[in-house]
Amino acid sequence: MIQQGLTTSFKQEMLQAGQNLLTDTLKMALYVATADIGPQTTAYTATGEVSGTGYTAGGVAVTGTSISVDPVSGVVYVDFNNVSWPGANFTARGALIYNVTRSNKSVAVLDFGADKLFTPATNTVTMPANTATTALIRFP
Repeated sequence: MIQQGLTTSFKQEMLQAGQNLLTDTLKMALYVATADIGPQTTAYTATGEVSGTGYTAGGVAVTGTSISVDPVSGVVYVDFNNVSWPGANFTARGALIYNVTRSNKSVAVLDFGADKLFTPATNTVTMPANTATTALIRFP
């Protein structure tokens, strides 16, 4: 079962200066519906990972990381570029963002809500809007 959210280990590591999202290398791996990933996931795993044309185990780099602060609410939030798989031909239900630089430690799990068919025409995971109320990673 895929459960969306920041991983517990990521939240703890952020308070202990264990990850640096601006300088570390992040990747997104995709998973099938039967994968067991969620807040308890501590690191990248190949178990339940997608396979298919246009997909390489371990996923692809997550780029364009920026950190912003909403001056009114004080919420700190993180933005990423959308992530694509050119030449894709596979189905995925969710994703894991993980930190390659830090021994593949987990950051966040995404649940797409239903199986998503990736094709050359529809091969992108669109990140949420970069705002204090919608960004994927937010610290109130």
